[in-house]
Formats: sequence, structure tokens, C-alpha cells
Amino acid sequence: MPIRFPRASTLSGVMLGVAIGTGLSMALGVYADKTSPETDIPLEDIRAFSEIFGRIKTDYVKPVNDNKLMEGAINGMVESLDPHSAYLTPDMFKEIQIVTDGKFGGLGIEVTADRGFVRVVAPIDDTPAAKAGIHAGDIIVKIDNTMVKGLTLQQAVEKMRGKPGSKVTLTVLREGQSKPMSFTLVRDVIRVESVKATTLAPGYGYIRIAQFQQQTGRDVKDALDKLLRENNGKLKGLVLDLRNDPGGVLSSAVEVADLFLDKGLIVYTKGRVADSDMEFKATPPEYIKDTPMVVLVNEGSASASEIVAGALQDDKRAVIAGMQTFGKGSVQSVLPMRNGAALKLTTALYYTPSGRSIQATGIVPDVEIPSLQEAASKSQPDFLKEADLSGHLENGDSANGVKNDLKTGPVKVQSKLMIKPAPSELPPPEAKQDKEAEVPQSSSRLPDLNKDFQLRQALNMLKGTATYVRSDGKPASAPAELSLNLPKAANQ
Repeated sequence: MPIRFPRASTLSGVMLGVAIGTGLSMALGVYADKTSPETDIPLEDIRAFSEIFGRIKTDYVKPVNDNKLMEGAINGMVESLDPHSAYLTPDMFKEIQIVTDGKFGGLGIEVTADRGFVRVVAPIDDTPAAKAGIHAGDIIVKIDNTMVKGLTLQQAVEKMRGKPGSKVTLTVLREGQSKPMSFTLVRDVIRVESVKATTLAPGYGYIRIAQFQQQTGRDVKDALDKLLRENNGKLKGLVLDLRNDPGGVLSSAVEVADLFLDKGLIVYTKGRVADSDMEFKATPPEYIKDTPMVVLVNEGSASASEIVAGALQDDKRAVIAGMQTFGKGSVQSVLPMRNGAALKLTTALYYTPSGRSIQATGIVPDVEIPSLQEAASKSQPDFLKEADLSGHLENGDSANGVKNDLKTGPVKVQSKLMIKPAPSELPPPEAKQDKEAEVPQSSSRLPDLNKDFQLRQALNMLKGTATYVRSDGKPASAPAELSLNLPKAANQ
């Protein structure tokens, strides 16, 4: 029997990008000390904490280190807030700063806690995890000979770290597979190639962003220059591929969006304190003005990816195609502490230019395009979403400010238009899934239009040869339906 994952409703944990993956959107900074009735210390609770601390010190079955007790108490306090707030030890804080520069040690996966195990949000292109065949959604149940059940997320992360060149074996459960799968990975110093580019067909460019790093905006501009040189200074269309891009640096997302916009808001943030309310606006000139664009997203597109997709969708600058995104619409500020540690604290939600909060909902594509594996699946695949995480923040309403209510169920919004594969294109039910063939995982391999249905249809949309249907199954004409800068479909 294939493994089936129930819809996760009791997930807990935090996204960690230290040593094995990349952190989601965050702002580095220090908030000024503030005193108010809300920050008064609850003396009775402190007395209770002190009493419990003392009881553990004197009555627990074996001696416990004071630092271990305090760190455990801090972790519990912070992790009870939401899935993305976390306490970073001094070593973790140093590493997270290295991660945003695009060079760090580890395996190259974004992970979160899931019912006592560790689930992969997305592998990062060109890393040991991606090359070994780790997939988004895999649940890690064993690291070498240690069962993950019972470990904290931080403890599991520590076990996956190690000296570059050393090996680690991950045992995972995968949707649709009848038995656990084992992967032996060689740890490496991760140098993530954030941006790749190629010409798909004469006049039609392709840019892939694996994650948003400090230099990603500059790298995308360089990629556009390369594509323009290859195509005599003019592009008929451009595909921007953000699939399985877990996010990264907020400012880089703004820089990328600004390349394709010349005015108006790109994104704004809203929180409880004035320091967290910010606006980011586009500046002229637009780099490739009027070039038709399709932005590809999927369930692994999160945070900074959603900022870019949301800005281009609201401006009607690009058609967003693929599958509904992860829904990570909160901003984390990394606040350094006196002891060299740091507090990664959720301080705001971000909003698209039209005032939409992406939190726990994600970006709904203008045109839904499933992968061939998703289209062939007899049941809806169980992809991890922000809305599945225990304690996640409610979707924010721009009229009412930030809502801190908790939500327990996933949010699914149907796209109005779809492109479906023909029955002859679907793989047989017993065919082995090859998700890494759909999204390029190696800089030495160009995207394969024969294997990548979503990319092939994105190119067809730009050429005007795509066949669209409405959600009710009736034929549709996408350019007329969406009022977007696309050629009219040739077969409509």
C-alpha cells in the first residue's frame, strides 16, 4: 500500500534555514526598548517559574545544567507564538547571517517540524539534498541511526550538520511510496547559485530563481542582460520560474520586482509597532517594458517568492501560472541579544499592493497548471502549507490591521482558468515520480520542455498557443478573461 499522509492539523515547529536550508523573509534590526503596561513583568508568573526551576534543580532524577534549563524555557516560550519565531543561539545566529550571503555548510534543505518528525519544505537547487533526490514534502523519520521522533527541531538540525565531506543517511517517508526510502548525502559547503537563465526558443527567455539572497536582484539584472544579448536586444516573452523557491531576503524580492515595474507599491508591511510598518515602491525605469511575462509558482514557493508574484499579479504585469503557493506572509525581525544570541520574532504581516494578505492563503495563480504527477494523481496530493502549521497566524485583513487569531485548516481558492494535460501526456499510475525533472536542480542541466509540462505551457502562453479551460470545464480565452499582455491563443 502506498504511504498516505493525513492532512496535517497538529503540526508544530519553526522554519529553520541554519546550516541545512535558507531562512524565509526577515528583516535584520534592533527594536528600541519600550516600556508600557503591556511590557510590565508579571511578578506572580516569574515567582512560579522560579519555584519550578528550583524544584527541577533539587528533585529531578539527575542533575540538570542551568543553561540547558534556561535555553529550554526560552525555546518553549518563543515557539509557542507561531511557527516562524525562534530563539537563535550564538552559533545559530552567526550561521544565519552566512546563509543570507549564499554560502553555508550543510545539506541544502528547508525544513519544519511535523508531528514529531521533520518535513522538507523544499530542497535548494544544486545542493546535496537536491542532487540526492530529496523532494518537497518528504518526512524525515531517521537521521543515521537516530530516530527523529522525540527530538526537537533544533536537535534534528544539529544531527544533520557536520563537517563538509562527511556522510549522513536520511530515512524518509514519501507520499505514494509503500516503504521508507533511504538517502545517503555528502555534506558540503553550500554555495547556492541563486539565478539561472537560458533562451527557451528564439526571443523567449527563462530565468530561474532558486532562493532570494543579498545579490539576487543584481544577478537577475545580469541574467536579463544575457538574454537580451542572445536575442538581438529584444525579448518576445519571459518566464520567471519561482517554483520551489522558499524565499530569503526581503530587500532582494523588492529589487527583483522593481526590475519589471516602474511605479506604485511592491509590498508593504503592517505590525503592532511603528517600526514594523514599511512601504516599498517601484522606481523607474522598468527594465524590459511591455515584454509579456509568465511567473511560475507552486506549493514550494514561499515568502519572498510570493512577494514578487503578488506584486506582478496586482499590477497585471505578468500572468501567474502554476499552483497555489505556500502562504508564508509574515515578516521576521532578527533581534540581537546581549549574550550573542538573537530572537527571530514575527513582527509584521506583508501585503500585496492591492492590500491582500498572503498569510495562510498564498498566491492563487491566474492560470492553474498542475504538474503531470499532480494531474495523474487520483487523489489531491498532501502538500505542506502555512495553513497546516499549528499556531500559524490568521490571514491579515488590510482594513482591520494584523489579526493574531489562530487558524486550524488549510485555505484553498480555486483559480478561474486552468490548463490541463491531455490524457496521452499523463504518466502511467505506476511510473516513478520524477519531480526534480520538472524544476531544474543542476546548473549543468537546462530546463527540459519535454518533461516539464508547466514550463512548456508557460511558453505556449507567451506564444499564444495555449488552450485554456474555466474551472467549470468550459473553454476560455485567457487574454480576454484576464486583460493581460498576452497574445490571443491561436487555437481559440
